[in-house]
Amino acid sequence: MITCYLRYIIDPYKLEAFEHYAKLWIPLVAKFGGTHHGYFLPSEGANNVALALFSFPSLAAYERYRQDSFADAECLAAFKYAEETRCVISYERSFMRPVLG
Repeated sequence: MITCYLRYIIDPYKLEAFEHYAKLWIPLVAKFGGTHHGYFLPSEGANNVALALFSFPSLAAYERYRQDSFADAECLAAFKYAEETRCVISYERSFMRPVLG
């Protein structure tokens, strides 16, 4: 299993738009065989950092999801929403291997 950790820099004045964007992606990850662990929005501390965690059975499965997402109408609409609202300033992606009990 591989878990993708996404760290977003967001526009704090567009938090509502980012939350909408996040809710678009949760079912889309599942649609492509992943498990979404949620988005984490600012509460205390930095007001412009949000996180997301989701897992796929393997890095190869994640790479198929990425490739397929660029051809999927719902995913393209989500990408377009973020672009139009400019709620995401930047993001960085890391991959981790979870240790589970």
